[in-house]
Amino acid sequence: MKAFVFSKYGMPDVLHLSEVDKPIPNEGEVLVKVHTSAINDYDWSAVRGKPIIYRLLFGFFKPKFPIPGMELSGVVEGLGPNANKFKIGEAVFGDTSESSFGTFAEFICLKEKALTLKPKSMTHTDAAAMSHAGMLAYQGLVEMGKLKEEMNILINGAGGGVGTLAFQIAKLYNAKVTAVDTGAKLETLKSLGFDEVLDYKKVDFTKNGEVYDLILDAKTTRWPWQHLKSLKPKGRYVSIGGFLDRILALVLASGIIRLFTKKSLLMVALKVNKDLEYTNKLYEKGKLKPLIDGPHPFEDFPNQLLRFGEGKHCGKIIVQVANN
Repeated sequence: MKAFVFSKYGMPDVLHLSEVDKPIPNEGEVLVKVHTSAINDYDWSAVRGKPIIYRLLFGFFKPKFPIPGMELSGVVEGLGPNANKFKIGEAVFGDTSESSFGTFAEFICLKEKALTLKPKSMTHTDAAAMSHAGMLAYQGLVEMGKLKEEMNILINGAGGGVGTLAFQIAKLYNAKVTAVDTGAKLETLKSLGFDEVLDYKKVDFTKNGEVYDLILDAKTTRWPWQHLKSLKPKGRYVSIGGFLDRILALVLASGIIRLFTKKSLLMVALKVNKDLEYTNKLYEKGKLKPLIDGPHPFEDFPNQLLRFGEGKHCGKIIVQVANN
């Protein structure tokens, strides 16, 4: 089978489309033919081996997982011993990060728990965009952000897969939603219906005097205490990822900050695939749909990964792995 493989860390040009052995499902595993896969922060970090501390997971001197990718939509093609959750021919999707990496390949073997049946109304392209970003958006807004009717919400890094899904969820609660991003994404965000769109190169939302009930940060680049003036009393700031030193500071300082200010600074500890039933129902009702960048040809994956790292995408970058 064909797969994108890298044997050393570096920029996306270290990736090579290679012929590798087709995997065989083990106990409790299913063999999936990958139709589509999505690009995530994991892929950008794993291929470059940066930040260096991540190499404790990826392999310090060389990649432990030579095929990137952690999100897919595809079709079950084989069953390992005692695998009985799915049938051959069923369409499935999911965030695979708790089972295995390697979705930028024509086939992958996964534990059954890594997958969910794809709704018939959902395309493979949309499905590959929903599991990881959808769970971050839902868990960040609803579970940790305690989303309520008519809140005033800001989404930092709103032009990515999480931000565009989070906007749609927030609007179900009649929230006023402000987007923060830059470049060509701004016009797209305006067209989606954000109530206000800020260019972070021109406006620092932590210094413009506006206050919010909830800030969802999809691109955490500031120190946690810098957000306090932008939160209402008892407001919540929720990060889904970003600069590692800022994340560590958030975790360490959150308890002290809450004690003295009554404001909550939180980090999403993602529960993989946990709330897909919720997002699936919204999708089937036409109330939630991912913004797709692509789908792009399989062979173009390295170029699309570079676009992702440079922040030139809007929505979720989807790669078409299967020819059909």
